[in-house]
This record gives sequence, structure tokens and C-alpha cells, in this order.
Amino acid sequence: MDTKTTGTHGLSRIEFIGIIGALMALNALAIDIMLPALPNMGEALGVSFENDRQLVLSMYMLGFGAAQIFVGPISDRLGRRAPLLIGLLIYIAAAFAAVFATDFNTLLILRVVQGIGAAGTRVIVAAIVRDCFAGRAMAEIMSLVFMVFMTIPVIAPGIGQLLLLSGPWWTIFIFMAGLAAIITLWTFFRLPETLDESNRRPLTATSIIEGFVTVFSNRIAISYTMAGTFIFGALIGFIYTAQQIYVGIYDLGPRFPLAFAIVAGFMALSSYLNSRVVGIYGMRRISHFAVLIFICVGTIWWIASLFGPMPFWMFYILLSIEMFMFGWVVSNMNSLSMEPLGRVAGTASSVFGFIQTVGGTLLGLVIGQMFDGTLVPTAAGFMVMGICALGFVLYAEKGKLFVDGSSDQN
Repeated sequence: MDTKTTGTHGLSRIEFIGIIGALMALNALAIDIMLPALPNMGEALGVSFENDRQLVLSMYMLGFGAAQIFVGPISDRLGRRAPLLIGLLIYIAAAFAAVFATDFNTLLILRVVQGIGAAGTRVIVAAIVRDCFAGRAMAEIMSLVFMVFMTIPVIAPGIGQLLLLSGPWWTIFIFMAGLAAIITLWTFFRLPETLDESNRRPLTATSIIEGFVTVFSNRIAISYTMAGTFIFGALIGFIYTAQQIYVGIYDLGPRFPLAFAIVAGFMALSSYLNSRVVGIYGMRRISHFAVLIFICVGTIWWIASLFGPMPFWMFYILLSIEMFMFGWVVSNMNSLSMEPLGRVAGTASSVFGFIQTVGGTLLGLVIGQMFDGTLVPTAAGFMVMGICALGFVLYAEKGKLFVDGSSDQN
């Protein structure tokens, strides 16, 4: 196991976390800022079936996920900076081009391209953190990065709502392109190369296959990746239907961004708390506890929803608990997946990002397309996805929970 750490390569800890969090936040921005605008886009571009509006989100996610399988091996060969910066430029160009989209299909194509450009903000960013840290130190940094990242879901729907008040739906894409340009310049001037020349791998079919074999043959890494995929699928299923739930079922109207922001705030809070306690309790204990609570709350939510309309306060409490647990699950399971594979961090991040994003997107799309005007499909999604995640955790740990493994010691 590679436990070497190199620190933040001359950056202060705060600036390192800020850059990494901002890069990851561009992905969240491309999803959450869209939520208030989905009806406007649908009306302007002639989308008649309400659930089809979800494709604005899912097409981006599919492009984002599919490209990740290539980004990792490229970054293991060429380094982190160049592929990351090129991807950011593609993201900016696609966002700007979407301003001129005159039909829904064109918009969807540009969303796929934008997602492809954003792939590096998932794969390369995770590899950069693994280049610099290992073990619980990596988990702590990822928790703090995730906290920065989660500020976007808190504020993005509100920003989208404000932009809609001041202009048409495409002003959102102008905002995205502008913010991405600022973060790209920050990255270009301040983030150094983190992959040492001695650790670069040749970009050949043999080396790529060897890297993939190393990743897929690690039971713990691949199992925690699959567990995270199912939890991510539950979250995506909710995001796809959030506007329909908050506005359609509970008639929140313009209060929807505020309601969404508060729940997202619980995810940010959980990530911060995780950074404080992971060094004490370890990644396994915290993530195992969170998965069990995730399943229990999802089951209560599903059963209650079968008996008819649920009061908003009850729905909101259950959802907030689920989002809090999600923060604990994702931060620690991603670290557990990456921890044993420091020598192939780019390839590992690529494989894991591809599996989690594409798998979670497809699972979430199934849940989202089942939306029938009630909470039943969404609640069932949380329960079933949690149970599937637990199955992979048990496989990873040979049937035992809350046991602090060797890879969790550092």
C-alpha cells in the first residue's frame, strides 16, 4: 500500500482546499443551478412531457461519467494540469454555446459536451488529492473539500432563480461560463503539477489494461465504489424530481430554492463534522453507521408515503437526515476506494468516477422517470439503493461491520 504523502505542493492548506473544492463545485453548479429553470427551458424549447425536462440533467451526467474512463489514464501519463485545463475550456465553450440553442436536442448535445469537459473535475481532482495525501489525512481533506463543494447546491438554485428574474433561461449558461473562466484562471496560475515524473505511467494499451486489472482486482476498492454508486443513484433520483416535488406536490413556488438550500446545507455540515471525527473513529465505522441509518430512514419514508400525502414537515425531516447521512457515506467511501490504489490514482479515480457517475445517473434516471406525482418512487429509491449499498459493504468487509481495517490506519 502506498502511504506516501507530499503535502499541498507549496500552496497553503486553505488555498489547496479552496481550489479543489471550487473545481468540484463546477460540476454541482452545472446540475443544481438548472433546477428552477427546467420549466422555462421546457416551455421555450417545446418540451411537452414534464419528465423529459430531467434530460437536461441526465445528459450532462452521462457525458460527465462516460468521459471519466479516458481522463484518468491520460492524467497518469501527461500529468494532472494539462488534461484538467483542457477539460475546463471545453466546459466553458459548451456552456457559452448553449446560449444560442434553439431546440431541445441541440441543448441536450451541448449538455453532453459540457459534461465531457467537466470529467476532469471529478477524476483529476480526486487523483490530485491522492497524490498529496493518504489514509485518514486524505479522508479529512476530502471531507473539507466536499464541504466547499456543497456550498454550490446550497446557493445554486437561488442563483438560478435570481437569474430567471432578471433574464431568460440562457442567462444561467452565461453565468456558468463566466464563473468557470474565473476558476480556470485561478487553477492555471496557482495549482501546480502534483504527479511526479517518476510516477507517470505509459499511455499504452498494456499499461491501461494493467491499471484497470489492478483496480478491478481490489475487492475493497471496487466494492466501496459500487456501494457509493447506489447511494449516489438515490441522490440523483431525488435531484431529478426535486422541482416536481417541492413545487408540484408541496406548492413552494419561489421558495423552492430556499428549501433545497437548507437540505443541501445538512450535507455540507455532515462533511465538516466528518473531517473532525474521522481521525477518531475511522472511515469504516462512520460510513457503516451512516448506511444503516440511511436504510432505516428510507424505509420509514417509503412506508409512510404509502398511506397518502405526507405532511411537508415530515418529508423535510426525513430528507434532511438522508442528506446528512449521504455526506458521511460519500466522503468516506470515496476515500476507502482510493486508499489502496495510490500508485494508479488517476486510473483508479477514472474507473470509480465512471462507475459511480454513469451507474448513479442511470439508476437515478430510472427513479426519476417513475415519478407519478407522489413521494412513493423517490422514497423507495432511497430504501432500495441503501440496501444494495449495504450488500456491497458486507462483501467488502467479509460480512463484518464497524471493524477498522488496515487501510484505515494512518
